[in-house]
Amino acid sequence: MRLSMQNMDARLEKRLRQFGGVPLNHGTLLSILGEYRSPNDKIARMVDDGLLKPIKKGTYVVSPEITGIPVSLSLVANLLYGPSYVSMDYALHHYGIIPEMVVEVTSMTTKRGKMFDLPLGRFSYTRSPLDLYAIGVDRVENADHTGYLMASPEKALCDKLLFTRNLNVRTVRGMRELLFDDLRVDEDSLERFDPEVIRACMSAGLKSDMVKALLQVVTSRQGVDS
Repeated sequence: MRLSMQNMDARLEKRLRQFGGVPLNHGTLLSILGEYRSPNDKIARMVDDGLLKPIKKGTYVVSPEITGIPVSLSLVANLLYGPSYVSMDYALHHYGIIPEMVVEVTSMTTKRGKMFDLPLGRFSYTRSPLDLYAIGVDRVENADHTGYLMASPEKALCDKLLFTRNLNVRTVRGMRELLFDDLRVDEDSLERFDPEVIRACMSAGLKSDMVKALLQVVTSRQGVDS
């Protein structure tokens, strides 16, 4: 009997490994736990043992102990609450634009803002107007070929500026101080920015004077006219 249980667990791990970093729901788990007399009890034990990591009620991700693949917090963020894409501080750190380590996965959504404190970490969502939301969003691919939506570098910075409360810098000098002194933005990264994404954000009409100041800082760094 013990050998049989060991074989069952070995087969289960092999099947779970195939999911990689893709979250799976309770129904999917039940479908691959048919050999077990009490599949819900088995799920609970796997959570207790850290082999399954709960995302939200009825949704899990397989531990890297089984898959060998790190959990993609950005992919989890997309699936946890949507439509959404990762942006602001988390994206800026991902691109190496700001130096500080970011522990909260920050996203934009067209729905109301929301916050989740989960065993995997904290996930926050900020509401964006639809016409602004659609600008400058890219698909980023993980090593296991799963993918998620993340703001482009330019859009992530625009989102950071536009949705930080009580922030409305309107001069080039003030924008330089904000970017390089307060946010510690890597100046060289601005040379790779696409000004058209910033112009599109400016045309959305939200804090347009501040976005214009950002555009002027970026284009002056690139040696082109804004």
